[in-house]
Amino acid sequence: MNIPNGNYLVIEGNIGAGKTSLSKMLSEQLNARLILEEFSDNPFLPLFYKNPERYAFPVELFFMTERHKQLQELLLEGNLFQEYIVSDYIFSKTLLFAGQNLENEEFRLFQKLFNTLNASFPKPHLLVYIHRPISQLLLNIKKRGRSYESDISSDYLQKIQAAYFDFFRMKENELPILILELDDMDFIDQSENYDLLLQQLNKKYEVGIHYWSPHKAAI
Repeated sequence: MNIPNGNYLVIEGNIGAGKTSLSKMLSEQLNARLILEEFSDNPFLPLFYKNPERYAFPVELFFMTERHKQLQELLLEGNLFQEYIVSDYIFSKTLLFAGQNLENEEFRLFQKLFNTLNASFPKPHLLVYIHRPISQLLLNIKKRGRSYESDISSDYLQKIQAAYFDFFRMKENELPILILELDDMDFIDQSENYDLLLQQLNKKYEVGIHYWSPHKAAI
């Protein structure tokens, strides 16, 4: 397998979509440097899910600084033995979530900080988004059993999903975006499904938004 679009691949998705699992599998396939979001280290996250209004700003500020530090260390440093980079988040995700969680004045301040920190990062050669129905996301969240995620609502997931698609529309003239409409497709335990995903990632994508669904492909 290779990445026809370049050597920097980002896998994104809503909470519970499977982006981290796919990123890990692809990094092994490509012998790629793997960048995973360290969300479990955010001390404000459990508090935020219980009281979003009070803890939105500290939770987003912590995420932004930690993501920036991690990407500075892992994305901008060269590695002679690993040609590819696979990440389970794009730094712009910082602004996407903050726009949903912060009040107007807080968001304006946050946006200024974000724009300063974001200036040095390259764009991914391909941005992949795993799209699943909200009902499937809730099942996946429940299945993995993280206590601090137990208060996530379908309304919140719907807001995040809408924010992602707004972001794609803003960026469709800047980079290739591949949206995988996977529904309940299991690519972890069913190797034939993972192979289908590899076939899509092996294609060349021009700048713009592209869609793929295993169900539509089978028709």
